[in-house]
Formats: sequence, structure tokens, C-alpha cells
Amino acid sequence: MSIVEIVVSAIVILATVMVVATAVAMWRAPDALTRANLIGPVVGVGVPLLLLSKLIIDWSTTGFDLNNFIRAILAIAGVWIVGAVGSYYIGRSIYGVTVVDKKHAEDRAYQPGA
Repeated sequence: MSIVEIVVSAIVILATVMVVATAVAMWRAPDALTRANLIGPVVGVGVPLLLLSKLIIDWSTTGFDLNNFIRAILAIAGVWIVGAVGSYYIGRSIYGVTVVDKKHAEDRAYQPGA
């Protein structure tokens, strides 16, 4: 086993431990909001670590490829954006917060029988 393979294996094991720890923590979480918040470390760190390990192993075998690098950067950015927006909307739905137009709500408040 080369040094690169050992480093990649360590990164993959670290990401796997994060995923398993998050799964166990989600199993034991007391409420839905805590479960939604527990996804953050896996999305923010675990998935990018897996993509980084894939890049490292590719670079060690075939050399630097700009196409793979750009795709990995876009994938990491996409995962971060989707994770942030998704957890925001999950949190809002857990609390039952709805989107209310302030002007419409004020108009309805002054209408008799509304």
C-alpha cells in the first residue's frame, strides 16, 4: 500500500465514522429539530471529505485533471447550498412557520368578519 492509499483510506474512514456517529445521534435525538440539525456535520464535512479522497486517489493514478477538480468543487458547493437551504426549510416546517404577506395580513386584520 502506498502512502497516498493510506491517506485516502484514513480520510474515508474518518468520513464513515462521521456518518455512523450522525446516524447513531439521530437515532437518539429527542426531537425532530435536533435530528435536522445533526445532518449539518455530515453535509458540511463528511461528503466533502469523500470527494477529496476521490480526487486524491485520481490525482495519484492519472495526475491532475482540471475537469475532475472543477466538478468536485461544484459538487461540494452544491452539497453545501442544498444542505443549508434544506435544513432551513426543514426547521421552518418542524415549527409550522408559514410565509405570510405582511400587507395582506394587516388588511385582513381590519376587515370585519375576517
